[in-house]
Amino acid sequence: MAEKATPTNPLPLLLKVEEAARLLNIGRTRVFDLLRTGQLRSVKIFGARRVPLTSIHSYIETLLQEPEAA
Repeated sequence: MAEKATPTNPLPLLLKVEEAARLLNIGRTRVFDLLRTGQLRSVKIFGARRVPLTSIHSYIETLLQEPEAA
């Protein structure tokens, strides 16, 4: 479970889809949509899908650079 990072308990580098959804405040289905369209990157480790924390940050940066909808 992705919890608040502390100096003694940092966020993991690879997140479960549910953890990524929680951090982005969206549903897991939407995370899978973002993965399928390539907007969010992931890796597979022994068959388990994981979202790198850096991918979350990159996705947010992309959103911040998009022009705001009117």
